[in-house]
Amino acid sequence: MKPFYRLLRSILALTSFFILVDTYAQSEMSLSVYASGFTNPVDIANAGDDRLFIVEQAGRIRIIDTAGQVLPRPFLDIADSVRSGGERGLLGLVFHPDFSNNAFFFVNYTNSNGDTRISRFRVSEDDPDQADRNSEKILLEIDQPYSNHNAGDLAFGPDGYLYIGTGDGGSGGDPQENAQDSLSFLGKMLRIDVDNGDPYLIPETNPFVNTDGALDEIWALGLRNPWRFSFDRQTGDLWIADVGQSEFEEINFQPAASKGGENYGWDC
Repeated sequence: MKPFYRLLRSILALTSFFILVDTYAQSEMSLSVYASGFTNPVDIANAGDDRLFIVEQAGRIRIIDTAGQVLPRPFLDIADSVRSGGERGLLGLVFHPDFSNNAFFFVNYTNSNGDTRISRFRVSEDDPDQADRNSEKILLEIDQPYSNHNAGDLAFGPDGYLYIGTGDGGSGGDPQENAQDSLSFLGKMLRIDVDNGDPYLIPETNPFVNTDGALDEIWALGLRNPWRFSFDRQTGDLWIADVGQSEFEEINFQPAASKGGENYGWDC
């Protein structure tokens, strides 16, 4: 009977293969321009409505309205506070999960000193298409020893906490061994509670809370330059796209049930 089952499995596998080939053969894909006129767009975000927010590296956030038109006036312009160029600039944007009520959004940018800054802004009370430039509240600043590997992404997890990806500080080969240093913010995934504390609270369930020789904000370590990451909206799983060095790029997977504390290995 075993040869029969092997034959049956082979027939089923071939049948599935030809079905897939036929399906893909009939699929047609094409691209069309939805909106244009941006300068170095590096991120895109949604606030839970019909608008799209486009982050330009130099320090501006633009709005695409429901008709696909780019509004002439930027939603936010902090170009005079941003050091841009190479891997620096305004790099990340995320809206608070309760944005419709509190009007808060968060950005990740390289300040004029070349260091990473995580800030919260609020939308103007008079115009939903304009941010209040004067509402900036700095949550976290991280010294950057080199100009590259600034990462830049921000995301709220299903737990309501803000996750921040940080690069290893730059150069090549992590010369300062930041990614494996649990007393460094660099080369990490950080997790903070922005709804409590001033400027934030450490979640009690963070893996290194009250651990000697480790920063309470660290959620995971051993990353080189996690330029983008995202939570699966159906499962809550975390996917981290980490920029590799020379030979490999890397996608790291953290299941929703994780308690944090993973070490993704860079630069070991």
